[in-house]
Amino acid sequence: MADGNITKDRMYGAVAPDDFESMLQLDRYGQRSDAFDKIIAATHDHFWDPLDPKYIDFDEPFDIETEAMMPEERTPLLRLPYVAETLKDPKERVRFINEGQLRNFSSILHGEQGALNLSASLCHVLYDQGAQEYAANQTREEARHVTAFAKYIKARWGRPVECGAVLKALLIEIVGSAEVYKKIVGMQMVLEGLAMGAFANGFKYNQDPLARKLFQLVMTDEAFHHKFGKIWADRTVPHMTEAERNIVEDWAAHCTQSLLFDRGSPEQNEALYAGFGLDPERVVADIVKRRAERDPTQRFKGETNVFRVLIKTLFNAGLITARTRSFYAAYVDLDELAAEGLRMPGDDIAEEGIRYLQGINFKDRAERGAAQLVAAE
Repeated sequence: MADGNITKDRMYGAVAPDDFESMLQLDRYGQRSDAFDKIIAATHDHFWDPLDPKYIDFDEPFDIETEAMMPEERTPLLRLPYVAETLKDPKERVRFINEGQLRNFSSILHGEQGALNLSASLCHVLYDQGAQEYAANQTREEARHVTAFAKYIKARWGRPVECGAVLKALLIEIVGSAEVYKKIVGMQMVLEGLAMGAFANGFKYNQDPLARKLFQLVMTDEAFHHKFGKIWADRTVPHMTEAERNIVEDWAAHCTQSLLFDRGSPEQNEALYAGFGLDPERVVADIVKRRAERDPTQRFKGETNVFRVLIKTLFNAGLITARTRSFYAAYVDLDELAAEGLRMPGDDIAEEGIRYLQGINFKDRAERGAAQLVAAE
């Protein structure tokens, strides 16, 4: 088995990426964990095809020239004195909001591509057949997410923008890691936690019905991906030594801090500012001033705040202890998270989406079954 995986349950055991010979061991074929069977079986309930308009129709119109995708109050940059003074034309404000959304959707697209490559890489290293089948299943689901977000961006803007430098570096680090715990914590928990927050937030506030439908469909898959990480945490975290736990906690904090920097760095939007005739340095100066004037006790609020959902994911997994509590407590009220229990903000949205998909998929199966009976007669 590969070194450094901090394996506490054999179903998360792994081999080196180039050690295919181990997959041919005869005893391996007779050993299979059943821990993921329910998640694997449920894939039929939440199947959807981004190329089939009966699930989602990317030809659904939305006028991005005149309609803002997000309410102005959800775009704090427009409240900066310099930006507000410069962008007085309502059409320009709409364009500014929607160009910002292009960057958000592009980041999501790049993140889904990272999730696709990561889950595929797990297929190469996970030794247990059940875990391997789950990873293969997730690979298929992440592939449809890449297709769906690419189609959405093409329908609304034509082409995505480049992946931000910080997010790109983190994705490369996670996908290329040899340690399974880094892949699972980095992707299944940190990035999936962030994604669930982003999708729940988009479903709640985005004014484009097509975007809301897309978010909900993706969340029907992501809720199960999140469960895979939770199963890992339940079977691994309680059995770690203190030294091992410190290693995993530090990795989770590193990933979280990278994403905080990626989303919170005003410098990464300099091209956006310049495209609207804004001096990037003046915008950044306004942002710095606003942050300095902000109440230092103010924390991420709202159940769909993306970082609040991310941190709740780690908190529920037992990856925030007294040792790292102060880092996260600067952003969220951890006592408040503890009182909320294990349920995540996107669970209700995903469950509603699964019922929608069951209505389509079970109807199709019934119709196919009737057609087959007629043919047999």
